[in-house]
Amino acid sequence: MSENPAADPKPAPPPKVNDAAKEHWRKGNSLFEASKFQEAISEYNEALKIDGKYADAFFNRALTYRIMHDYDSAQKDLELVLKLQPKSADAPLLIGDILESKNDFLGARFWYDKSLANNPDYAEAKSRIAHIDSLISMESGHTPETGKKSVGMKPPTYEKQGTVIEEGQIKKLAFSEPKIKFDNVIGLDDVKKYLYENVVLAIQKPDLFKKYGKKMGLGLILYGPPGNGKTLIVSAIGGEAGAKVLIARINQIVDMYTGNTEKNLHAVFEQARQNAPCIIMFDELDAMGTKRGGEGPQGGESSAMRLAVNQFLVEMNGLEENPEGIFVIGTTNQPWDIDPALKRSGRFGDAIYLKPPNYRARANLIKFEMRNKPKGWLDYGRLARATMGYSFADISRIVDKAAMMPLLHEYKTNHERKIMMSDMLAILKDKDTNGSSLDEWYSMVKKDIISKTETQIVDGKKQEIIKEGKLDAQEKVLYKKMVKDIKRNTGGFRIRIRKIMRWWAVHLF
Repeated sequence: MSENPAADPKPAPPPKVNDAAKEHWRKGNSLFEASKFQEAISEYNEALKIDGKYADAFFNRALTYRIMHDYDSAQKDLELVLKLQPKSADAPLLIGDILESKNDFLGARFWYDKSLANNPDYAEAKSRIAHIDSLISMESGHTPETGKKSVGMKPPTYEKQGTVIEEGQIKKLAFSEPKIKFDNVIGLDDVKKYLYENVVLAIQKPDLFKKYGKKMGLGLILYGPPGNGKTLIVSAIGGEAGAKVLIARINQIVDMYTGNTEKNLHAVFEQARQNAPCIIMFDELDAMGTKRGGEGPQGGESSAMRLAVNQFLVEMNGLEENPEGIFVIGTTNQPWDIDPALKRSGRFGDAIYLKPPNYRARANLIKFEMRNKPKGWLDYGRLARATMGYSFADISRIVDKAAMMPLLHEYKTNHERKIMMSDMLAILKDKDTNGSSLDEWYSMVKKDIISKTETQIVDGKKQEIIKEGKLDAQEKVLYKKMVKDIKRNTGGFRIRIRKIMRWWAVHLF
């Protein structure tokens, strides 16, 4: 040990907190626990008036703001915490949580890394990093670089590695090489079986497919309500087959200048041809391959989109003639808006419906989401009933919110508490921040695809007029599973049963 005291400084003791400020802080905590958030903030404000450097008061006020969805105020308080306590592991974790709520996954990853750097044994930070990496993998197939210095308090801006877009023109898209497999996709067994037999095997056993005259390529549409794993399952295909995946998004392809959109589409297909076997995923295919000849002016955006669809057809025709190892998968929530020419055999000829999770899948998903979290006894059957009609994404969000409750408890008391059944039920009871995203979606799309009878007054007489939905007779057959699902879930009897089942499971058993 050095004999020079200056060479081996001891950490400064934490500053003594004014007793009156601490009393307001304690009152704020009690109000927070009682979900009286505005009153809690008032107490934290009083504590900070007395002691303007009370880091715990800033942090707990930030927690309260975060729960009230006042993200800007929460982040300002957390930045003050880090000025007062630069080695805090909780403040960067909560900043990461706020950015994740805003879908800024790369920014969240940076702050979770900072939390772990401040406390290498912080299990929650490790869990959050694993979770955010899976989300980033689905988005771009890349994990952000870490360890870079930041400027001020803002996380660095990352560029997607390997993607080059100059003046609206795609020069190269980043390849995703997913690590997840079908085991990471809960439920959808029939979908996984089809995709394994028709895509994964074709990539893994090309000689076998050639022997039986099967084409080494495929165009298909994955359709269904939002939040049910369309992007995730495409990543799982790549992981199972060990294939590269190109994720082509509309904001990258569609450009305001005439001709650039068509050039971008060609660039994506050309890059895939040069790197076969390859999977191209077109996210939101309905926005990129929208029906031609619809309403609207003949020029402008409508004209530009017609040109884009024509280019799409040219590229798909080229694959039809020489499909060697190129698998094109489009995802959509609204397949009825896709141009019919794109949906014929040889292009996007197959349509696979990804339905919302049933009772068994919901229970299994909750178990899967809980696998790496400290948890107590949970009634998975009851939780599956309480989430009847929820999407996969809805359920993942509920588990994530429930995990925040013991996290906050551990921060306040320094004692670990497991995720309990009461935490899950508390989140499910909170109607302001929780619920099924599918209820509104079903109601919204019903009027688009199902015919309905309207009563109108014509020449003083009542007449019943049948208004047809957007689906023609052929599309009703092609998308019959989705049509049946929408009709069932928007029927008055089904809606009442769903509400009763949820209430019964949440409040009784």
